[in-house]
Amino acid sequence: MINLEKADIILVDLSKPHLRPLHSVYASILYAVHGSDVDMVVVDGRILMENRQVKTLDERAVIDKAEKAAYDLVRR
Repeated sequence: MINLEKADIILVDLSKPHLRPLHSVYASILYAVHGSDVDMVVVDGRILMENRQVKTLDERAVIDKAEKAAYDLVRR
């Protein structure tokens, strides 16, 4: 039986203007890449985000809940 390990991977769009010219992929990833440059996230072989769309939760519901919590905090 073959035991295949599942991967944790992020795919980064290195074609963005702030990452050009691309002298060093490593330096760009460490010092210049932003979260908004991440295009895909795979954890334990499971796609969590693809084409900048989160697949595992309802983003609108999370935003609504955060806004309500912030409003409640300010109201205190």
